[in-house]
Amino acid sequence: MRISGIHHFGALLLASALAGTAAAETYNVDVPHTDITFKVRHMGISNVTGKFEKFSGSFDVDPKNVKATKGTLTIDVNSINTSNGKRDGHLKSEDFFDAAHFPEMKFVSKEVRDVKEADSTCTLIGDFTIRGMTKEIALKIKGGGIINDGMGNERAAFTATGRINRFDYGLKWNKAVEAGGLVVGQDVDLVLAFEGVHKLPGAPEAKSDKAPAPGDKSVKAAADKAAK
Repeated sequence: MRISGIHHFGALLLASALAGTAAAETYNVDVPHTDITFKVRHMGISNVTGKFEKFSGSFDVDPKNVKATKGTLTIDVNSINTSNGKRDGHLKSEDFFDAAHFPEMKFVSKEVRDVKEADSTCTLIGDFTIRGMTKEIALKIKGGGIINDGMGNERAAFTATGRINRFDYGLKWNKAVEAGGLVVGQDVDLVLAFEGVHKLPGAPEAKSDKAPAPGDKSVKAAADKAAK
């Protein structure tokens, strides 16, 4: 097993680990091993935390040009989960995300800044779109390292943290608290813990453990051939 990239991460991570690669490689976000979470103040005294359970994305790394590293992320707004069905329904409504009209959020990177190989950090600048409104945000990136998983894949991990003002995106619903302050905080803290997968050259395709559907024509054809 090869482990590298922790102290030579660069932009999104990976630069030294891919030093022998001739061109940028694409790592697809591994959804089961990735968390898209957020936190917002509630009534000024506590926090509500939540996550999005459906999303897709990728990030590209060119070892010869670390600052050209780029990534995209698309999030299904309807997959929001704050462990409270009534609250989730309100967040999907026109008061907040208006998921019926704007079912997706999207982040598209634009620039890498402040690369610090010593502690595997950098700043990723990109456009974040919510409710059709696009604003530039900055994410602090911390590399976690990369490995060869022994199954024909290279896996890379990193964490991105940042803060957005929900009012910038039209999510302005609120109510005053009798003791002072507001029910929902204005700032939203983001914590995005990614794991990406890149299939190594020559690696065999993974076999599916999914049972064939009844009436599957390919299964029937194979059975007929075997019977001859």
